Amino acid sequence: MIVAGLLAMLASPVAAQQQSDGYKFLKAVRDRDGDIATQLLDEPGNTIVNARDITTGETALHAVVQRRDLTWVRFLLQRGANPNIADKNGTTPLQIAAQLGFIEGVEQLIKRGAEVDVSDSTGETPLISAVHRRDLKLVEMLIANGGNPDRTDNSGRSARDYAMLLGARAGVIEAIEKGEKSGNKTAETYGPQ
Repeated sequence: MIVAGLLAMLASPVAAQQQSDGYKFLKAVRDRDGDIATQLLDEPGNTIVNARDITTGETALHAVVQRRDLTWVRFLLQRGANPNIADKNGTTPLQIAAQLGFIEGVEQLIKRGAEVDVSDSTGETPLISAVHRRDLKLVEMLIANGGNPDRTDNSGRSARDYAMLLGARAGVIEAIEKGEKSGNKTAETYGPQ
């Protein structure tokens, strides 16, 4: 038993030294350790900003969106984090932000190129999540930025269908229409009118 204990103690530092930079980076982000995260990102030629957890497939961006941490969201996006990487369930950071009603995070992710009309493994889009939340501002924002209210999930229902099921008093149908109008103002059209 004593020998096994000594071997475990000796192996611990070795195991710590063998951790990948990606693992260390994800741990630093989860622990909110900006010094270590920045140090790892500053190493020449690295691509760890998009490192993925081997069990969940989540990136650091997934983790900071889940905790609604706008400072870290901005930091990671500025350092090149890809907002379109999905975890093992097909969920992107934008979908998480929409599910949480994290509007500031949604805005930052869209500014940095997040696909607005992406669906997870159940076919649910960020817009459908916003409709389920009855988050009118988020519904308008997602539609104005390319969310399709008629794209269906795996059950065959669209955001518009779910809005109609909620009824007129919920105001979601009006938010969809308002988002469509504001989105059409900025859309470029080609060809004869």
